[in-house]
Amino acid sequence: MPVDFKNYHPTDLPEEDTNGRLILEYLASNPDLGFRPSELAEELDIPHGSVGTTLRRLEDRGLVRHKGEYWAINVEAYDAQTASEIGLQAVAEQFEGDYYDRNDDWDADLPDLDAEETVDE
Repeated sequence: MPVDFKNYHPTDLPEEDTNGRLILEYLASNPDLGFRPSELAEELDIPHGSVGTTLRRLEDRGLVRHKGEYWAINVEAYDAQTASEIGLQAVAEQFEGDYYDRNDDWDADLPDLDAEETVDE
C-alpha cells in the first residue's frame, strides 16, 4: 500500500497487539530488571516457543539486550520516539473511558486564552 512519503515516519516498534509489542512494553515498564524467556511467556501468556524468536528480533532492532538467559530493555536504544509512542499509548489506555473520553465537547465552555486581554504592568 502506498504511503504519503512526506508525512511517513517509520518506527522500529513492533505492531500493536503482537508478541513483540507485549514483550517490549513489559520490559520497558521494568527497565532495571532482566527476565528469562519462560518468565515472560508466563507473565504475558505468550507461547513459550514464540518468546525466544521474538526476543531475537527485538535484539536485531536494538530494542532489547541480554546477559546469559536474562533479557531487558535496551535503555540506550530506547529513544525518545519509542518512549513517547509507548508512553502515549499507555496514557491513552489509562484514561480510556474517563469523563473526557466519554464527552467529546468537554472543552466547549473553556475560555479562549488568546482572546483575553493582557494586563500591562
